[in-house]
Amino acid sequence: MTEAEDPTEAGSTPPDAASRRIAALLTELGPQRGGEIHAIFVLTATDELASVVATDEQGQPIQIVPPAEIMGLVRVHREASAVRPDGPWWRYLLVVSESGEVRTDYDFGEEPFPDEHLFPAEVYRADLEAFPRHRLPVWLAAHIGHADRQSRPAEMAALAQPSAAVVADELPPLPSLLARWAVLSAAFVAVESPWGPRVLPALGLFEGAERSGSSLWILPGDRAVLSGGVWNDPVLDAVYNSATPMPDLYAGAPAWVANATLNPRAGVGLLSFCYWWEGGRWYRASAPSASDISAAVPGVWSPESAAAIVAALTADEPSAQTRDAALALVSAADRRELGRDSLAEFFGEGAIDDAYLQLTMAGVSTG
Repeated sequence: MTEAEDPTEAGSTPPDAASRRIAALLTELGPQRGGEIHAIFVLTATDELASVVATDEQGQPIQIVPPAEIMGLVRVHREASAVRPDGPWWRYLLVVSESGEVRTDYDFGEEPFPDEHLFPAEVYRADLEAFPRHRLPVWLAAHIGHADRQSRPAEMAALAQPSAAVVADELPPLPSLLARWAVLSAAFVAVESPWGPRVLPALGLFEGAERSGSSLWILPGDRAVLSGGVWNDPVLDAVYNSATPMPDLYAGAPAWVANATLNPRAGVGLLSFCYWWEGGRWYRASAPSASDISAAVPGVWSPESAAAIVAALTADEPSAQTRDAALALVSAADRRELGRDSLAEFFGEGAIDDAYLQLTMAGVSTG
């Protein structure tokens, strides 16, 4: 389903007889001469919920509570889909247009469900007993079976046995990484984009458009923790769908690499990588982890990679002059010399004060 929970022409499925019958019954419950009806049904073998909203002739939303007859038809409709190789659907979207056209879409869990449509783990376990599946989406398999295997409470971290860690040369040094993270954050804030990385005191956050993301915790004493998750990480896929042992991403990590400094994905079993900065070097465990973490980390890999993103925020095809100016911003941040005037000159006066605050919180501004 799309983010707007609205099937597109490409994503929708021609309505079958069951969907047309369900649509007809919902239409009878809606207002006369009304607008569209949007219905989302979320089902498992044991639990169900529905959200049905119609619009009246004034365009006002009206909530419809589907009766048992409709829910029974929806349940039979789901059970009929169990013949599919990937099992029955979990979410079913039905839209009836003002003209009576019926559109449908089915969600098999390719992307995580919204929180309000997510049942507890035991509900999905019961559904799998009723409708076994060969494979689950990684996020759902983790929801069901992570068993806190990636959790690292402080008391556990303090008792961890010493082991060797690997020097991680694939990351830029912390000062440069933080500076580029900050200038990227400032750039996205300056253009008033809800996307992109952000900076808080001692913390960098990033959530990518494709559900990968990471966090960067800065600790006193020139220490830091960078951890996060890659969407559909093949290592985690093997853990949850092929019973491969969970890699120990914390092997060799100091005690301060613990839940409080880890990305929240560790709490739901979706952490793909963990690095820590100590003594002027990045380290990681030798255990297998996501081979490509670029989707989960902002473009901090080089001054050029960061500058390319900054320039692209101002134009689809930035000029050479714009690219050079963006590189100058990144270089100034690397030197801890990026001032408000430079941001305003590049982006205009938009949200410059909020953007400059990102640099200030990261400690790379002139103020």
